[in-house]
Amino acid sequence: MNTLLLRLVGPMQSWGVQSRFSVRDTGLEPSKSGVLGLVCAALGVPREDDATLARLTVLHMGVRVDREGRLSRDYHTALNVLKAGGGIKKTEPSSRYYLADAAFLVGLESEDLTLLQQIYTALKNPIWPLFLGRKAFIPSISVYLEDGLMRGMGLEDALKPWKYPYLGRGDPPEKIRLVLEDLHGSLIRPDQPLSFSERRFIPRRIRVAVVSASSSPSSAHEVI
Repeated sequence: MNTLLLRLVGPMQSWGVQSRFSVRDTGLEPSKSGVLGLVCAALGVPREDDATLARLTVLHMGVRVDREGRLSRDYHTALNVLKAGGGIKKTEPSSRYYLADAAFLVGLESEDLTLLQQIYTALKNPIWPLFLGRKAFIPSISVYLEDGLMRGMGLEDALKPWKYPYLGRGDPPEKIRLVLEDLHGSLIRPDQPLSFSERRFIPRRIRVAVVSASSSPSSAHEVI
């Protein structure tokens, strides 16, 4: 297996998976649909290109939560909004949640090294602008990591703190959370994209692991 690492750091990020109408949610870590959307932007893949998206969805994704961030809310109002049943609503309020000051190390795992190399090259020189869940939320530092292509290394090993340095500020916390795609995982996330143009998604299974931030590879490892 091989793993490509991405650095997602910014003042604001939003990774919603179940937003409805006037409430726009965010998960506590990047969603697979959001990360693959970012990859598609780097590659210049149109929203309607479901065939290329299908190649990307087979990648297994993991997230290392280096800085959890702070859950915050923006209050928005829109004027003269068209109603589904016809007519215009003068004012439409909405609550939009986001993570402030979060930092994530994301891994994409595949046996297809050529595909990972294509993504790796595209992240360095993206065709379209990259953003962290919403177009207004741009990275504060490059998503591309020069040493981020881990050949012959699986997802969980690549994400462990003693394999790749901590992305947060100051000393790392005692424990760091990993969110790993796993066919036998006990948790479900509805963020596996089938089509961005039609906004179709299916669930995927994940598991959560907590690892010590110690530089020693013999550190305790607890799976939730």
